[in-house]
Amino acid sequence: MDKRYQVFISSTYSDLTEERKEIMQALLELDAIPAGMELFPAADEDQWTLIKKVIDDCDYYLIVVAGRYGSIGPDKISYTEMEFRYAKESGKPIIGFIHKEPEKIAVGLTESSEEGKAKDDFQTIKIQLRALGLITKSTRSRSVKDTSTYWTLTPYGDNVMLQLRAIRKD
Repeated sequence: MDKRYQVFISSTYSDLTEERKEIMQALLELDAIPAGMELFPAADEDQWTLIKKVIDDCDYYLIVVAGRYGSIGPDKISYTEMEFRYAKESGKPIIGFIHKEPEKIAVGLTESSEEGKAKDDFQTIKIQLRALGLITKSTRSRSVKDTSTYWTLTPYGDNVMLQLRAIRKD
């Protein structure tokens, strides 16, 4: 039986629902299994424990970063950042999608919370992705689908997606 890879999708939620749907569809077309918190019913265990279990069960961690920092968790950082840190510490392969032109994001889809503004919106995660070598200056000029999209795929993500496509063809 062929291995089907499971991919945890991490992002802020309300501003990226369409993007998450597109990513889920693309993963399904690659015979990968998307996983994200919106796919799970409410559970008895605390939210962070469940998130860590789901990340642990996944083969890859995919993060989408746009104009919001996200809901603040118990550690006074966003759940998106908590997920990212946990995946990084766990050694999960990370695929990163970064908004190519954040200054063009509609005002209603940018950070409005005081905590998020204090964290300089999504800059914290972006800086960490850069430190991992997942974002480079050349990355920002490439897009995921075509030149009309606003998303760039990090170099490591390019490599992982090529591997997933190659596995799909076999």
